[in-house]
Amino acid sequence: MTRTNTRERLQQLERDDKWFLSGGDGFIWAPPFPAALHLPGFWDEALAYYHPFAPLFSVAIVQPDGNEIRLVQANRNWRPDKLTVEWKAKEDVTLMEERFVLPGGVFVSHWTSTGETTWNSAAFGQAHLVGYTAQPGGLVSDVRRSNDGTAVEWSRTLFDRHSAELEVQVRFFPTGKILPDTIRCAAIRSEGVAPLPVWEHTPFWEAWRQQEPAGLPDRCTLEGVSDSGLVYAAIAIPLHSVMDGGVGFSIALMPLEDCVSAAKTAAAPVSLDPARHWLEHFESYPEFACSDSHLTRYYDYRLFGLRLNALAGNCGNVHYPAVAEGIGYFHVPITYSAQCHMWETRWSRDPSTAHGSLLNFLDHQREDGSLHGRIYTNHLMRTDFYHANWGDAVLAVDAVHDDEAFLTRSYVGLSRYMQWLDRTRDSEQSGMYDVANHYETGQEYMSRYQAVDLDADVAGWQGSLRLKGVDITVYAYQLKRCLAEVAGRLGHDGEVEIWHIGAEQIASAILGMMWNEEVGMFSDVDPRTGSRTNVKAAVCFYPLLTDLLSDDMVNRLLEHLENPGEFATPYPVPSSSIDDPLFNPDAEWKGKRHNCPWNGRTWPMTNSHIVEGLLRQWNSGRRNVGTLAADLLVRFVQMMFFDENPNRPNCFEHYNPNTGHPSVYRGIDDYQHSWVLDLLIRGVAGLEPRSDHILIDPLPIDVGDVRLIDATVRGKRVNIFRRGQEIEVMVNNSTQKTTVGTPLKIPHE
Repeated sequence: MTRTNTRERLQQLERDDKWFLSGGDGFIWAPPFPAALHLPGFWDEALAYYHPFAPLFSVAIVQPDGNEIRLVQANRNWRPDKLTVEWKAKEDVTLMEERFVLPGGVFVSHWTSTGETTWNSAAFGQAHLVGYTAQPGGLVSDVRRSNDGTAVEWSRTLFDRHSAELEVQVRFFPTGKILPDTIRCAAIRSEGVAPLPVWEHTPFWEAWRQQEPAGLPDRCTLEGVSDSGLVYAAIAIPLHSVMDGGVGFSIALMPLEDCVSAAKTAAAPVSLDPARHWLEHFESYPEFACSDSHLTRYYDYRLFGLRLNALAGNCGNVHYPAVAEGIGYFHVPITYSAQCHMWETRWSRDPSTAHGSLLNFLDHQREDGSLHGRIYTNHLMRTDFYHANWGDAVLAVDAVHDDEAFLTRSYVGLSRYMQWLDRTRDSEQSGMYDVANHYETGQEYMSRYQAVDLDADVAGWQGSLRLKGVDITVYAYQLKRCLAEVAGRLGHDGEVEIWHIGAEQIASAILGMMWNEEVGMFSDVDPRTGSRTNVKAAVCFYPLLTDLLSDDMVNRLLEHLENPGEFATPYPVPSSSIDDPLFNPDAEWKGKRHNCPWNGRTWPMTNSHIVEGLLRQWNSGRRNVGTLAADLLVRFVQMMFFDENPNRPNCFEHYNPNTGHPSVYRGIDDYQHSWVLDLLIRGVAGLEPRSDHILIDPLPIDVGDVRLIDATVRGKRVNIFRRGQEIEVMVNNSTQKTTVGTPLKIPHE
């Protein structure tokens, strides 16, 4: 099997309603609500890992008299590697701007002229293309021209949301083939505020005509009686250079702290082919395609999301490659989503990101064994704590990439973490684990916490509730099973039984205390009384992830998922049951719309868990779950498209379960808080990797042709081609066949 041309796959993601750009290493331009998207250049906020930087720069065409030639945006097209904007000027002149972000924190605005452009020498012959910026004066120091006189450089202090400082070295410079002696640079202090880029607001506008010849003043200084106001910097190049292969401007952000990859890359010559890095990323993963356009498109869109939010590592506290949870203030490694990233990135031929998603947290493990909830670039203040299903994630990565060193490191750190959970979250040895506040589950504002503490929704992170949570108890069970398996493989024979006994105790509690036979559902438990709360939430289906359930239990859980009065909403699965007294599909909690309510919205995170659980039951031989699992997976993916348009995928935090409308009011698209790519590979193509064999067992999804090309499982190349019910599998050079519903087991040699 041969791959589709990867450039074509990038092209197929093109659309006109998106703008997010990234270098794939921690530097990102993804302003949730941009104010200057209609203007040239990058003015809205960028991020250097977790530290905001704004503004970057804008671009203007300036005539000899100093006045700007107004540009009108005629067209805008986005694809993962670049944003292309068509600009119209007077005299029927058309210019094309390409914006992109390169690894190392380099933000580029590159300009060319179209073949249809006609130049009127009177209007444009002496005009200049000018890049300019306005930096906050009190945060800028050491402004200077570069040694060759073609760039402006300065130092700037950035602050994150916790007021932690990060010093960056900024280099503002032209790109393209330009004669050095035609480049002019200037910098000057100015009082005043520039919320939007307007050339006439800069101090260069009035000074332009006073030069001989007219242009930027030959001045680059930080003079003034105070550092209040702004520092304006600008670079001017002759506009006719646009005709000679294109020119533009770049800003490179180089953190002065331990960010090795950024400093090295930013010092390299600027590449004008932003697609190259994206092609390498896409080609490091298997290619997936099928006759369902939503599933095909979403697979590639998820590949985009993983690189958009990628962190290269070797930067401050982020020692290893990882994926940030999202844009904005989610642009850090977070434990609750790191488990998802391990499932997704395990399919890359390079396991470093899958490994790093856990190792970053283990490198900073607290003395008591607990883990930070977030890893900030250069501090570990207010990192909080989130529960995560680490055991399943470690074994998932191991099933694709056999790496004893990773298993050893994971075993040591997660053993300490599990011991901390035992000491602090189940001190009475009940086999069930405490939730201490409604944030740490990643699922705040819902009835499950009110059942044990009426103030749970106002106490915040400092809350002191105790709830034996079904979700984190399942996580603990899966982790102890994982530790038992890894202990045996690493030769820690004396510890295997300890973990097995612990897992059995949790299993007894899940089945004996959390299962409500009358209702046919699992429940949280109030530790004060030992009674079930009987609050019906999506997490009550998480025991589907385990090997504990009887046929009857599975069937009764299916009934709840298929009940339109509980969880069978048009866009599944709501985080709380429809008959919950506090259920609300519109993101309102007690009359107020919230950022992250879990009292009825549909969250991709819980959908991932539930589809994953059903897929595991299917793989274990329970064929009766197949129809529902297939239906939920397809409808889950289809929900993450605007108006179900296959050309407009998205990934917001949560959605309306009745309309499928996403939380656009948050502005947080491309939120990597779920796993989808992995579910498509396993649920649609049927590739289920195991430590000792490969299982081929796709869900009975009503789809025609399916192909999975160049998957790598423990060094073996796997290709799958499915035509309706017929499946052909090639592992290296050996071909086998099966049909949907008939599992095929291929042992590792």
